[in-house]
Order: sequence, then structure tokens, then C-alpha cells
Amino acid sequence: MTLGQLAEALGATLKGPEALQITGLATLQEAGPTQLSFLANPQYRKYLDNSQAGAVLLKAADAERFAGNALVVADPYLAYARISHLFDPKPKAEAGIHPSAVVAEDAQVDASASIGPFAVVESGARIGANVSIGAHCFIGARCVVGEGGWLAPRVTLYHDVTIGKRVVIQSGAVIGGEGFGFANEKGIWRKIAQIGGVTIGDDVEIGVNTAVDRGALSDTRIGDGVKLDNQIQIAHNVQIGDHTAMAACVGISGSTRIGKHCMLAGGVGLVGHIDICDNVFVSGMTMVTRSITEPGSYSSGTAMQPLADWRKSAARIRQLDDMAKRLQQLEKRVDTVTSGGLPTSEG
Repeated sequence: MTLGQLAEALGATLKGPEALQITGLATLQEAGPTQLSFLANPQYRKYLDNSQAGAVLLKAADAERFAGNALVVADPYLAYARISHLFDPKPKAEAGIHPSAVVAEDAQVDASASIGPFAVVESGARIGANVSIGAHCFIGARCVVGEGGWLAPRVTLYHDVTIGKRVVIQSGAVIGGEGFGFANEKGIWRKIAQIGGVTIGDDVEIGVNTAVDRGALSDTRIGDGVKLDNQIQIAHNVQIGDHTAMAACVGISGSTRIGKHCMLAGGVGLVGHIDICDNVFVSGMTMVTRSITEPGSYSSGTAMQPLADWRKSAARIRQLDDMAKRLQQLEKRVDTVTSGGLPTSEG
């Protein structure tokens, strides 16, 4: 595409020749004269002047100081996100059912959908328009995949999973597996049938090897626009509000409810049966043990230290209880003195 075409697509102000051909995207350090780059993080500004990029997505202030070609936008990272789809080399699946796929006679598959090699679509499933089902996917009985969905190879949908429009699910993800439900009878665990399903909204993305368990009674629900990274565990009956995002290795226990526009950083853990309100950010490796009712940022644990310092801190932590008791004793003695009494013989 030409710089002029890209500027028009973004609504950007063009600084440079309209006819310049752009063949791809690259970082400031690696871009060549026919590639487009971007500056979103100030710490990379040091690479801007020496970049060989054909053009750079820049804010107005940076574009004024830059001698090269630029597309001037309010948010370079958002502009990069939009442009990235124009240069995405991901193969486009052809409509139709591969001869090796197994599709139940009563399954409904839109003529524009693509069912890849060795995929299985079970009885009563419905596959919408322009859906792509990758090789070796399993679509269980009575599942629904909304229009524009894209399932990478080896995605598994158990029975009674409903997926909205334009949902992306990466390889190895399992949606609708049985939740971890057992009753204890004199030391023996008795399995509880998980008879709910999973309902996923529109424009959701689910990462590699992420698991979303089905509900015990009612459905596990994931709202519109939710983004889940790789290797996340969503337990049975969890409810996730619209446009919440979670980084890798988050674990959410059963029946927890998470609000809209929340962000959970990598490795966050949530106990079960708690509520998280809208607009909450939880930093990496935090363990959330109670409900959060006020929007804001939350953390737990200790920050990284050199090993010797951490050992000293750990020793202090073990002494906190004894220190607290001694402090209480000192406070009582101070109160006695200030109220006119006399210190004890121990003082």
C-alpha cells in the first residue's frame, strides 16, 4: 500500500510522499526503507533519528522533530494495531468442508464457513457465516459458533457451548470442560455432574491452552470484548464482564464474578465466590482473597529484592508477631506514665 492510502485509512496527517510503497511493518531498529514503524513507548525514542524506516507512525510533537516521513496520529500504538491487519500473512481458509472432516447429518454449517481437515462437528451444532474451523478441532453436540469466528487447529468445544460473533480461539484451548466439583462422603470424593454450559460474547479472544470450564448448574459466562491470554484457568460458573483483559497464567476459582473493563496481570489468582467491581487493575502475581468493591489498582506480595536483602526481610516478617506484642506492652506503660501512674518494677 502507499503512504497516501495508509494515511487515508487511518485519518492521519501525512508527512512525506503519497506514492511511497509500504510493504510491511517492523520495529524502529529493524525497519527498512519500504517498511512502516511506530513510536508508542518513550523509551524507544532514542532509536527514532537513526531508523531506516520508510515512514513512522508518530504523535505530532515527535513528528515535528523527526526529519523522515511520518503518519501523524493521536495514538501511534492504536494506529499500528489497525494497520497490522492489512499486512497480516495469516492464510485465509477457503469455504467448504474438507473431505476428511466428520460432520453430523443434522449439524448446520453455513455455506461460507470452512471446516478443516479431520475436524469433528457433532449433532445439533450450528456453524455461522464466514467461520473458520481449523484442522483437528472438535465441536461438540449443540454448540453454536457465531459468524466470523476463527478457531485455530486443535480447539475443543465440549457440548452446549455458545460462542458469539468474531470470536478468536487459539490452539489447545478447551471450552466447556467439566468443572472441579465434588462432594465429600466420609473421606471419599463423589463427583457432581456439571450440567451447565458456557456462553461467550462477541469479539472475545482466548489464548493458547486456556481452559474455560462449564457451569455446575447455570452457564459460565464471558462478556463481549473479553481478552484472555495463554494458559488461563476459568473455573465453573465464573462470570466475566465486558472488555475485561487477563494476562497469562491467571487462575480464577469457581463462582467468582469479575466486572467490566478490569485488567488482571500475569499470574494473578482469585479465590472462589467473590465479586470484583468494574474498572479494577490487579498487578502481577497478586492473590485476591476477598471481594473488591472500589475501582482502582490492587497488589499483594513483596517486590523483588537481592537475595540477601530478601532473607533479611523474611526474618523480620517472622518476628512481626513478637514485635507487635512488645509494642502493645510499651504502649500500655506509656499510657500508665502519662495518666499519672508509676511504671512497674519491670520498667
